[in-house]
Amino acid sequence: MIPRLRFAQLPTPIEPMPRLTKFLGGPRLLVKRDDQTGLAFGGNKTRKLEFLVAEALAQGADTLLSAGALQSNHCRQTAAAAAKFGLACTLVLVGEPPAQASANLLLDQLFGAEIIWVEKSRRDAVLQETFEKTSLLGRKPYLVPYGGSSPTGVLGYVYAMEEFIGQKVNADWIVFASSSGGTQAGLVLGARLFGYQGKLLGISIDEPQRILQERVADLASEASERIGPRLNFTADDVLVNAEYATPGYGVLTGAERGAISLFAKCEGLLLDPVYTGRAAAGLVDLIRKGFFKTDETVLFWHTGGQPALFAEKYQPELV
Repeated sequence: MIPRLRFAQLPTPIEPMPRLTKFLGGPRLLVKRDDQTGLAFGGNKTRKLEFLVAEALAQGADTLLSAGALQSNHCRQTAAAAAKFGLACTLVLVGEPPAQASANLLLDQLFGAEIIWVEKSRRDAVLQETFEKTSLLGRKPYLVPYGGSSPTGVLGYVYAMEEFIGQKVNADWIVFASSSGGTQAGLVLGARLFGYQGKLLGISIDEPQRILQERVADLASEASERIGPRLNFTADDVLVNAEYATPGYGVLTGAERGAISLFAKCEGLLLDPVYTGRAAAGLVDLIRKGFFKTDETVLFWHTGGQPALFAEKYQPELV
């Protein structure tokens, strides 16, 4: 039995987006609301943390240690999970401490996380050094991987695919943001295990196409061994569109602003500036280019991240 703590609010609902569908004149659009998983404003990392925190506790850990960007959604949910289960939390964040904490960083602090600031080039080294120092202090740290994307974390989205299939909603395509690869790896593995017949398209947020394809394939293959015989995936089994990743991580362009505004005004649905905003921008562009057939159904898997809308960095660019 794989250790799992069930604290996410599941199943997340699937909703039609009729006004957006009509506005774009393309395929029928649906959205799966993983922004409503419940933990600290929700998001896709909550599903992963059900397995990651369970593994940490099974190993006797007393501290969760992870890393991310200054406004990391993953770190926000990791800090919340640590607080919920009485664990300490240390976060290695890339950047300089701002004069005033806002959005995800403010929430990290409210959850009691210790923050260590680093340059991006030093992130992984400092993370390992912090792990070793924490161990030398007599504590038992558990390293939560970047984005929660380890074979253990991948399991969250293996079972998310099982959940989706159980909701008996037909979708020819599932489109979502992909970056560290764990969410996509789980969906790819779950699709094979549970028989999803549609196509899974990850919109890369910051990685070149082939690198992300190979990462997802490796994660899916490794995760399969946690629940049965190994299933081997190759990069060619993974669909990734990296055309929208060129501006770089966390760079808000007119495409993201347009998608955020469009989803808000058509459906009252909030996206975030980094992940879902970019993935939705890609989805909208592909629809306008005729990539999808007009009689198809496309489900946008909303991975959360809305607290970043309130980050001081993005305020002047969003209004």
